[in-house]
Amino acid sequence: MSDIKTQVQGIDPSVSARDIHTLVADTENIYESLAIITKRAKQISVDLKRELHHKLDEFAVVSDTIEEVHENKEQIEISKFYERLPNPVLIATEEYVKGNVYNRYKDQVEREDEDSQH
Repeated sequence: MSDIKTQVQGIDPSVSARDIHTLVADTENIYESLAIITKRAKQISVDLKRELHHKLDEFAVVSDTIEEVHENKEQIEISKFYERLPNPVLIATEEYVKGNVYNRYKDQVEREDEDSQH
C-alpha cells in the first residue's frame, strides 16, 4: 500500500451525498458498485490497522507490572493522525469514482484461464 498520507490528500473526511449515476457508470448496478466499494474499504481498513500497529509497536515498552503506563507524545500524535483520517468507506468510494479501483469477477477469470488452456 502506498503511504496513506498521500493517498487521502484532498478527501473530505465528512460524509456527503453522491450521484448514483457516477457510482453505477461502470457496473450499471448499484448493488454491484457498493459491493466493490465495500471490499475495497475492508482492504483499506486492514491496511490502516496494520500500518498503525506497526508504527505503535516501535514505542512498545515491555514491563513487568500492568500498572505502569507510559505516555509518549509521538505515540499520541500518531494515534490522533489516524483518528482524523477519513473513514475507509469514504476513501474507497473516492477511489472508485476516480477509477482507481480494479475489479474482476472470479467466474470471468476462471473462464479466461480455461480459454487460454484450449
